Amino acid sequence: MIYLMRHGEDDENYIGGWSDATLTAKGIKESIIASLWLSKNTNISNIVASDIERAKETSLIVSNIIHVPVSYDTYLREQNKGLINGLEKEIAIEKYPEYFQNVRVDTTYPEGESLKDLYERIKEYYLTMDSIEDNTLIVTHRGVINMLYYLTQNKELDMNKEQFGVVHSSIHEFDKEKKLIRRIW
Repeated sequence: MIYLMRHGEDDENYIGGWSDATLTAKGIKESIIASLWLSKNTNISNIVASDIERAKETSLIVSNIIHVPVSYDTYLREQNKGLINGLEKEIAIEKYPEYFQNVRVDTTYPEGESLKDLYERIKEYYLTMDSIEDNTLIVTHRGVINMLYYLTQNKELDMNKEQFGVVHSSIHEFDKEKKLIRRIW
């Protein structure tokens, strides 16, 4: 099994994407609780994380609790929202209203990616997952984990980011043989 964990809560008043947002106090607590669950219910031997700050922070919390080193992979980054990354949501909506109204999977953020671009990037990663060592924990973002759900379920990409239950610090297992992913915590 491969395990995937979404980072802990960050400040939702800002656009995430490739921003340098850090975890909130609640996000740190969520990450600690999830790490304790991992320590009791899995045998993680390797941690690979997105190199975006909130995922790095989460992975270091896990690493400190289960005593496993972390490496970073840029493929595991969230969708690049370009010029909107890290902006306060109110300012982003005012400055770039077209990216918050009638957004489709092929809408590309200014100097960033579309959801379809993220899907294609994660599809490349998905095709290499057979080579990932069992008991690896991947600490990443909702968008990345959602793309794995779309891929394994052969589901058409849509804009419903809530449908797979990828909440902050949630843990999902990926069965390499069956090519299935499911939320386990």
